[in-house]
Amino acid sequence: MVTGIGCYVFMLAPSITCWVALIGSLIFSTLHMMQAYEGNMLTIKRLKCILNVADLLFVISGILIVDSTYNFLRPAFENQESYITYIYNKWVLLLLIAAILEVYATHRIDYLLKKQERGIQKSSYYKAQVRKTKR
Repeated sequence: MVTGIGCYVFMLAPSITCWVALIGSLIFSTLHMMQAYEGNMLTIKRLKCILNVADLLFVISGILIVDSTYNFLRPAFENQESYITYIYNKWVLLLLIAAILEVYATHRIDYLLKKQERGIQKSSYYKAQVRKTKR
């Protein structure tokens, strides 16, 4: 996915690298969505849903990269101006949003899993905070 997008940005054979980016995003998203969280922490389940949204945005951005090369969505619009306004090169925005969501959720899940592994419970953390404020 990253190789395809990087080569597409630098215009190295865009008719080929757009497909590499789409296939890479499909494989990455599929593998990522197949990972399951079997625990009972609601926060991690919520973050896993955020990761699934980010994966969906990766796939949509891959489709829009292919569209930026081949313009297959162009007939759906009545004029060129509306197509350029709403679709053309909007893959960059979706890719940025997906990357931010992915980084946030991944780091947050990592932190929560380490916290759970150490045996630190949420209630003990708040009890310590309450003790600090009472002093």
